[in-house]
Amino acid sequence: MVCGLIAGTTYPFRTLKIFWRSPSLLRFLIIPISINILVGILLYTSLLFPAWNGFDALTLSIDMRVDRLIADLPAWLGFLDNVIIGFTYLLRFLLLVGLFLVTGFFLLQFGTLLGAPWYGKLSEEMEKFRLGEAKTIEVGLIRDLGRAILFEIKKLVLWLVIAIPLLLLNIIPWVGSFAIALLWIALTAAIAGLDFLDGPSERRRLKFRQKLGILIQTFPASASFSLVCCGLISIPFVNLFTVPLCVASGTLFWCDRVLPKLEH
Repeated sequence: MVCGLIAGTTYPFRTLKIFWRSPSLLRFLIIPISINILVGILLYTSLLFPAWNGFDALTLSIDMRVDRLIADLPAWLGFLDNVIIGFTYLLRFLLLVGLFLVTGFFLLQFGTLLGAPWYGKLSEEMEKFRLGEAKTIEVGLIRDLGRAILFEIKKLVLWLVIAIPLLLLNIIPWVGSFAIALLWIALTAAIAGLDFLDGPSERRRLKFRQKLGILIQTFPASASFSLVCCGLISIPFVNLFTVPLCVASGTLFWCDRVLPKLEH
């Protein structure tokens, strides 16, 4: 289990090594990165920068509440000052991470949707590089489009089914917000994992439950892989380049860890 947890984190970096050794694969990154740059400009101007200003206002409000809370504490509870301040800084950090995660998540969803044909080609070429061939079950353009739309709808339903109950944790002061932040990161990573492993899964026309089952069957490697990819796509501006990298590394992960289980 520990080996799988560590191995999952290495796939984006293994993929970089493959690109370095096989420059011919780099041409399949040009259009996806170009699309990401256009989508990124829209997201940064309409979401990230305005949300950043709102984040400043929120953290200022938190600071004021903490100051009032500390001022109201009895003298003999003075030792709690540092605990409350430390917890506040941790919460602010998690909120900041959440902001970057949301921006990266939207970049992933819109970027891969608009660039689906080129991301599909990138995944296919990576599978050919790893296995010598890329298996594809042809179903026709209309059905293929329908499957893609249905996949996005099912991801949204899955997200809503989990995310809405998470909001109930807000009734627990402080701890609820902390728990929501951590669980939100886990949920975002799981959805991202579905996206990054979807290329070879979709070419084989697997059902949504099978795609979800892949994450469970390859746990904990799938969890560490998804979390690392989430981190990479959450770094502003850098994520314009890391989204296609994670798509390619998802195919590499699929070939190494998913295909043997399916064949078995």
